[in-house]
Amino acid sequence: MIAPNIILVDDEKAVRDSTAQSLMLAGYEVETFSSAAEALHKITLEFEGVIISDIRMPEMDGLEFLQRVLKIDRDLPVILISGHADVATAVAAIRKGGYDLLEKPFSNTQLVEVVKRAGEKRRLTLENRALKEALENQTRPGPRIIGQTPSIMNLRKMITRIANVNADVLVMGETGTGKELVARSIHEQSLRRDHNYVAINCAAIPASLLDSELFGHEAGAFTGAQGKRIGKFEHANGGTLFLDEIEGMPLLTQAPLLRVLQERKIERLGSNKLIPLDIRVIAATKVDLKGAAERAEFRQDLYYRLNVVTLEIPPLRARREDIPLLFQHFVLIAAARCETEVPPLNSQALHVLMGHDWPGNIRELRNIAERYVLLGEAYNFDLAVLMNAGDKLEGLSLTQQVACFEKTLLVQALNHHQGNTRAVMEALDLPRKTLTDKLKKYGLDREQFRE
Repeated sequence: MIAPNIILVDDEKAVRDSTAQSLMLAGYEVETFSSAAEALHKITLEFEGVIISDIRMPEMDGLEFLQRVLKIDRDLPVILISGHADVATAVAAIRKGGYDLLEKPFSNTQLVEVVKRAGEKRRLTLENRALKEALENQTRPGPRIIGQTPSIMNLRKMITRIANVNADVLVMGETGTGKELVARSIHEQSLRRDHNYVAINCAAIPASLLDSELFGHEAGAFTGAQGKRIGKFEHANGGTLFLDEIEGMPLLTQAPLLRVLQERKIERLGSNKLIPLDIRVIAATKVDLKGAAERAEFRQDLYYRLNVVTLEIPPLRARREDIPLLFQHFVLIAAARCETEVPPLNSQALHVLMGHDWPGNIRELRNIAERYVLLGEAYNFDLAVLMNAGDKLEGLSLTQQVACFEKTLLVQALNHHQGNTRAVMEALDLPRKTLTDKLKKYGLDREQFRE
């Protein structure tokens, strides 16, 4: 077992140094503090170690420090030490949630033994917490990040870790890698999940309207502003705001955005009233935002303000082992939506999937999976031919694409009901004459579907 980190708080330097030395000789990493207030800044829910604190200290004593620590994480083991310990102090310390109380002078063996037990307790607490979170994430409705490659497993772990940390997040990835899926996953795993998740594409809205969309406006704020409008920031208050394609935001809008991120307050256009915000901002980009900032195409101060926590999504070609799993997932969804049987996936199809570079990433893979469900039978489930045919389909008119889809549904129904006309009529809710006309139109003979 890796020795846990130790946070040691004692206002007496000699005691602090000797205690730290004993723990380091036992293999522990120790960070020392002369005051409880200093140490509090280092304590988080993710802290993996043990806290040791003297009771008698100026300004904030050990018992008050204990209460402050337990407000951060009620399961953190805090060992209290005192040279003035008595029964009342010991009982008060344990009742307030202390893990143990040591009386000065204590032996090195006694100290190390208590720390060892406390460290084991902390390890089990964090393991149980992680298992509970994993179980909740599996059963909770919402977005799923699918994959078993190390990069995706690490991404899921990071999302779980930061979900309840009140820090803005920058998500980086190529087009189609699932940046909004990551943003939604963070929101759904956070305590903000019961509040609004609001998404806006910064590159898709004209520059003249973006300020109003983001910050809102009062009636008469500008020509055409006939009534008050609540902006995306205000609408997302208490929840999460997702700024997609942040690199496309005009420089003029970036300045007020930076101010909002720093102050957590907004002013609607045409108003002087500041509205406080409790909000998490997740921004996404498909470009090197740091490089854009260096080229003066993006504000450097805004880049560094957004870049508190960065999540990078790997392109699909860098996680090929996940392709079959993802494809099957999208096939199941498409089949359920179309109320059709799940089509087979042969070794040849898998070979084609694994050999493609997927420039459109997950979005392209999902489109191919849906095409496979809708049109696969018409092409004998030859995925290579189907993918090429898909390129041709994109150039077809709406009428031609509808006809192709209609033929596919007829073929699937005839196959499923083995050419039984009455069963096909009922399944597709078609009159006999309409079915007959469509079979003739598409050159389909029900006899060829009989076994």
